[in-house]
This record gives sequence, C-alpha cells and structure tokens, in this order.
Amino acid sequence: MGTATTPNPKTLPARYYTDPERHRRELERFYFGSWICSGREEQIVEPGAYFLREAAGESVIVTRDTDGKPRAFYNVCRHRGTRMCTVAEGRLPGRIQCPYHGWTYALDGRLTGAPHMDAASFSRAEYPLHKVHCDIWDGHVFLNFSERPQPLRDQLGRLPEKFANWRMAELRLHQRIVYDVKANWKLLILNYNECLHCPVLHPALNRLTDYLGADNEPASPTYIGGAMGFRGGAETMTLDGRRRREYLPALNEDERKMVCYYAIYPNFLLSLHPDYMLTHTLWPKAVDRTEIVCEWSFHPAEMAKPAFHAADAIEFWDLTNREDWGIVEQSQAGIESRAYTPGPYSAREELLHLFDQKVAETE
Repeated sequence: MGTATTPNPKTLPARYYTDPERHRRELERFYFGSWICSGREEQIVEPGAYFLREAAGESVIVTRDTDGKPRAFYNVCRHRGTRMCTVAEGRLPGRIQCPYHGWTYALDGRLTGAPHMDAASFSRAEYPLHKVHCDIWDGHVFLNFSERPQPLRDQLGRLPEKFANWRMAELRLHQRIVYDVKANWKLLILNYNECLHCPVLHPALNRLTDYLGADNEPASPTYIGGAMGFRGGAETMTLDGRRRREYLPALNEDERKMVCYYAIYPNFLLSLHPDYMLTHTLWPKAVDRTEIVCEWSFHPAEMAKPAFHAADAIEFWDLTNREDWGIVEQSQAGIESRAYTPGPYSAREELLHLFDQKVAETE
C-alpha cells in the first residue's frame, strides 16, 4: 500500500461490505494469503498442548511437536476427510487420532497408523496431515495458508524492534472475552484506526487521551498505527486513569507515557499500555458478521501478587469495546441501505483511505 492519496477521497461502495462473493475474495487474499495471528505461545508451551482456530471456515490444529517446534495442521483426516479435534483446546496424548477409523498422526503430522490398509500397496509417507505454516513473534502465534509464504518478519517490518521493550512473550493471559459483532471485518479495522469518534462515543476514553494527539507513523503495506500520550494526570487506560500495577519492567521513560495502537493486517489489533497488553483478533464469520477474541495480558510478577488487580483495565476496555461494536453495527446497517452512497473522508482519515485502497486492489 503506497502513500499516494486520491483527491477528495471517499469511502468504499456498499458492495465491499455487503457482497458475499467479494467477501470470499477478500478472505482468500487477506486471510489465506497473509500471516494471521491465531493465539499465544503460552497456549502450546508443552509438546501436545494444542488449540483450535477457525479461520474463514477452515479449522486448524495448532500444537507443539516433541522437538519443541510449533506446528499447525488442517483439522482434516487424510483417510475420509473427517474433522479430528472438536474441543477448543487441551492436551493431545502424544498423537492426533481420527475418531472415525483410527488413523493416527505424530505431532509433526506424519501418518503413523492406518488400520486395515494393505501394507503392500499403501505408503504412510504419502498421507501426512496437510500443514499450515506456523511462526511466532514475541509470544504471538501466526499462521499462513500459502504454499510458500514470505517470512513473517517481512510482514511485521520494523515492529519487532519498535515493541521489543514490551517483552510480550513474557506476559500472561488473565482475561478473555469473545464478542460476536454484526458487521464486516473491515469496518472494525477502520474504527480501530481513528479516534475522531472518541469525543462523541467514548467519554471515558476521551478523558484520558487527546483524540487529536495521535502520533501516527507513515502507512506500511502490512500495518497502520501510532501512539497516544495521556492527559489529565492519567497513567494508563483504566476507568479512572490510575495505574495499579508496576510499569512493564523494560519500558523507558517515553514508553511509560504512551499507549500504542497498531492494526497488523488482516486480523491483529495490538494495544500496548505501560502496564499491560490488550489484543483483538478478528475472525470473519460472514460478510456482515465478525467474531472478535479480546485478551488482556499482564506481567506474571504482577499477577503473582496477592493484591493483583485487573478489573479496572478489563472494565474500561469492555465498556469501550461495546461502544465500538454498537456503532460499527449501526454503520453496517446504514451501509446496507439503498440510500447509502460513498461519503467524503476528512484529511485526518488518510490512513483509512489508504486501507480502502489496499482493499480495492481485490476488485
């Protein structure tokens, strides 16, 4: 995505948010052609620990093999196509076994058992599980469905260095909330990347940061975002702006005074605070419906304290989330009207227009 802008840019036509066939093409490009964030490495610390992730209708088993390597496979048996795992997360007994006819696979995907197959004419080596590429960035597990994807590092650009001091791999999940939002996934990306709506929609948030004070960096082909400082004596994003936890240990003085908001295409919304991390992952279920997995993570040293307190951050963002989801659902409903026509972007919505241009490339 380049930095060139269109004179008098406007929002996208309605079909980008309402047409199921266009939606299908977008998922092929963005969700099956990019690295997508699927979860946290802490979910697969030990060999055999696993979680399932459904991405645009495809079920994926994410696990760790006996050599300690993260692995991901289509949740599809090579015998007759049966879905093998049905529980959202857990521990595999050293193997993956189909519940239909007992075909059995090692944690690296090799077929190790195929009952009733003629040993003379059948080769197990020809029927491993179909793999999905898997890689890890600072505790976040990414998947890529492409046959030969570019390295994850290419998609992340300068973000690993930029966010190194947050030491995200050290943080641990405290709370997860899953939201079902009746809106197209792109509307959630657009909403996340502008705060012009904050004075009207988010009075609690607007008290803590200046909605016009975002320090956005130039748009990248694979992510957009920036940082915002605090105001009014606030130290972090909570209902009252008070910080009840120690700063994350490696942050410098400047990093302690900001919250960073980055959308890493296509599905990872990363919000880094002085004392915790908030993430949203977007999982489209239909052209007008998106599941959002929202997770709050904290430093384990803070979580181990008897007086550890996290409700202030969770309540603040749950309130803000619900305000956002409600207005985005209203946007979806309005765009579905026959009266909708593309409207003008302001100069402060340049990043949104650049994202639209990237989306329009699938036309």
